[in-house]
Amino acid sequence: MNSLLLHGEAEGYIQSLEKMSLRDVGSPRWFRQHEFIEKLNMQAILNASANQEEFIKDLFISLGKIPTLVHAMILTEVWKHKVFTIICKLQDFNPKSNFLLYMVIHHEATIINLLETIMFHKESSEAAGDAVLDLVDYCHRKLTLLAGRSVCGEVPAENRIIDVQMSATASLQDLQSQSDMLEFDISIKALSVLCYITDHIESLSLSVLSRMLSTHNVPCLLVQLVENCPWNRGKLEKYTEGKWRPILPEDQLKLNKHDGQVWIALLNLILKPDCQRKYDFNSFNKNQLLKLCGFLTEAVMDQLPNLVDLKQFLSHLSVTDPLPPKKDLVLEQVPEIWNSIVTENSNKWKAIAKYQVTNVFNPSGNDLREQASRLAQTYNLDVMENLIPEKPKCGACGAMGVKRCSRCQGEWYCNRECQVKHWPKHKPACKLMAEAMQKL
Repeated sequence: MNSLLLHGEAEGYIQSLEKMSLRDVGSPRWFRQHEFIEKLNMQAILNASANQEEFIKDLFISLGKIPTLVHAMILTEVWKHKVFTIICKLQDFNPKSNFLLYMVIHHEATIINLLETIMFHKESSEAAGDAVLDLVDYCHRKLTLLAGRSVCGEVPAENRIIDVQMSATASLQDLQSQSDMLEFDISIKALSVLCYITDHIESLSLSVLSRMLSTHNVPCLLVQLVENCPWNRGKLEKYTEGKWRPILPEDQLKLNKHDGQVWIALLNLILKPDCQRKYDFNSFNKNQLLKLCGFLTEAVMDQLPNLVDLKQFLSHLSVTDPLPPKKDLVLEQVPEIWNSIVTENSNKWKAIAKYQVTNVFNPSGNDLREQASRLAQTYNLDVMENLIPEKPKCGACGAMGVKRCSRCQGEWYCNRECQVKHWPKHKPACKLMAEAMQKL
């Protein structure tokens, strides 16, 4: 099995992680931290997939850096909503390459992917401390977006792990579209993280429970996901392991990972004693939850036997009168990261955008080559292939790629004709990456 990092290297990377300001996004200091997190993410995936010792998770816990990771993710989320949208509207911004902007856009997806790996463990939720509240709010925002888009029938496009060509040659409008498409992947990962938090809800503070049940009414949000199933394209395709895959006739009734996570989260939030005491089973919530009865078929319960308990509870709930409103008086903690970032930078969004397009996102040719070199080192191509469950796709037609561009090693093609046809579009990125690879 390939290994990207030694234990000592990973410890140094994690120890160096720091909370940054919105103005720092895209700076050399920020970019260096981005590289560290990318490598830590890839190593964590390699260890988890091979059932090896998950030392990345252990180091994040022992060094107390999970809150820093959550802060970096939400900082990028705020930047995308408040600053990137302004950058895309600037008429006089025409950089030689947009791959640094793409790396910032991709940063949020990298962090939620890393969190999905390490938050599986109970001790990670405990080590996150107060940042769990911010993580719950983050997951709620993403799942609300996911549910809303599924109701509107918006079908997300498929993303590659890293699209070097997109990062180098795309227009700002293309990058904005790519950012929108990444939101689907991010939301799917947020579902996993939320499910893991509900698994460990007994060991977390009462404020986390209140946030999920009272403030955000997560059970009703999960009901919407069961109803609309955004990871299914009808009976044709299902989103599994980061790809849209055809549904075989014999798999029509088979649950995938995301179906299971929604049901497990519902089991945790409805049936766990602490949750039942806290949740308000009023008329609205009761009617929403009873919608689940239509989805609890024999085929579903055969795959998740614990759902029999949920069906029994719902049967009892259906004949029970709603209880009077609960009047618990609890002094609760509130999430701080999003609010502190927004408050600190209120009325500064345009100034930050103009500063960054002048000083960060329009580098010189030498800086571009240096950044491309570091990018090539970070995204070790051989290791990346181990993280991709399927063969890469042809950059021209989307068929299975069988040969790689011999010059840059960063693009795949199904045949010579497609490679020739695609060359005018691929040429700028190819030159940039080839120069970087020569320096390695």
